[in-house]
Amino acid sequence: MDILWALLTLPYAPVRGLTAVLKVVAREAESRQHDPVHVRRELEEIDAAVAAGELTTEQRNRAQQQVLDRLVGGSGPGRREGGERG
Repeated sequence: MDILWALLTLPYAPVRGLTAVLKVVAREAESRQHDPVHVRRELEEIDAAVAAGELTTEQRNRAQQQVLDRLVGGSGPGRREGGERG
């Protein structure tokens, strides 16, 4: 019965393989997104851009806040902090 099942589902093997690869890529992207080493590197790149005159102080503050929000799980504009109710 296993051989029959394998033969019947053989055309779907590429889809299963692609799904497995996408899961691995997504897992790696998420781990990099929350890795302190990568976050620190991004913050250093932001500071270097400010030093080179590519970003203003306001843009730097906004970019740093986005990176730090991502690190701590994000308290973006749509989320409320401190349990506020409105």
